[in-house]
Amino acid sequence: MRIWVDLTNSPHVLVMRPVIDVLRARGAEVRVTARDFAQTVQLCERFGMEHEVIGRHRGGRVAAKALGLAQRSAALTRWARRQGPFDLALGHGSNDVTVAARLLRIPSSTMFDYEWAKVQHTVNCRLARAVVVPEAIPPERLGRYGASGKLRRYPGLKEEYYLADFEPDPAVLDELGLDREQPLVVVRTPPAVSLYHRFENDVFAQVLARLRGTQTVVLPRIPEQRAQLDGFIVPERAIDAQSLIAYADVVVSAGGTMNREAVALGTPVWTTFEGRMGAVDERLIAEGRLRRLQDAGEIELRKREGGEIARVRRDPGELVDLLTSPLR
Repeated sequence: MRIWVDLTNSPHVLVMRPVIDVLRARGAEVRVTARDFAQTVQLCERFGMEHEVIGRHRGGRVAAKALGLAQRSAALTRWARRQGPFDLALGHGSNDVTVAARLLRIPSSTMFDYEWAKVQHTVNCRLARAVVVPEAIPPERLGRYGASGKLRRYPGLKEEYYLADFEPDPAVLDELGLDREQPLVVVRTPPAVSLYHRFENDVFAQVLARLRGTQTVVLPRIPEQRAQLDGFIVPERAIDAQSLIAYADVVVSAGGTMNREAVALGTPVWTTFEGRMGAVDERLIAEGRLRRLQDAGEIELRKREGGEIARVRRDPGELVDLLTSPLR
């Protein structure tokens, strides 16, 4: 069995890494393509994931995204014709691979855990044969995208699957020159080029003003965000962010994946996301596992107390079963 996995953003490397490992353990040959965006390529290199870089992000404007989809899908189609045939194509929110797979008549499966990225899901859900999502997302929210009859739902958070074998490594603290006796805050910037998050985030600006000059590590998404981050610790390249989160006293993120990583690892976490709240985060907030930040003054700069929480670790093989369902 030959399977093609496409990675278009940094979190996708983390999600698909154990999926690829399980597929190979089951005897599949897996080929990986990656888009040059954020830390996607760097993370592939960090995890020793052999890949081929194809295409780059075209910017946040709708027209630029449409052009990027057309050009990269065409490039992937040419690549797959040379490297194929493939039995299945997989992606986590990658429009490019589902379009290319349809052109090549390859079955495809898509994953996501935020249901309001309408343009992305309208493409993927209609073209893919399986749509793999958390059980927290009500099916009626996905019918409009053409997902009816294709849903494959899994319990819990995707982070509980790809962090199942994870144990934090304190080396990241030394790598960044952090003082273990001082409070540590980890911040993730807003998804500035995402269609579902296209406005200024006032609360996040307050967070930067509140934390500037403290022991705060900020993880920017794109190089252009670095210019606004003087007074913070900003890594030059991809780091062991999961270990950093595990050792942090508090996490503040305007995105989604890092919030849920903190939840899965037992670190107190605030969200400053100002787009439409997804069902996964709605449930975490209702359960008190994620807090929505309204005022930056709510952030407490102190060492957290208490022992290690009992983590939920889920078998990534369950995700593989759902993703490969079109082959059965």
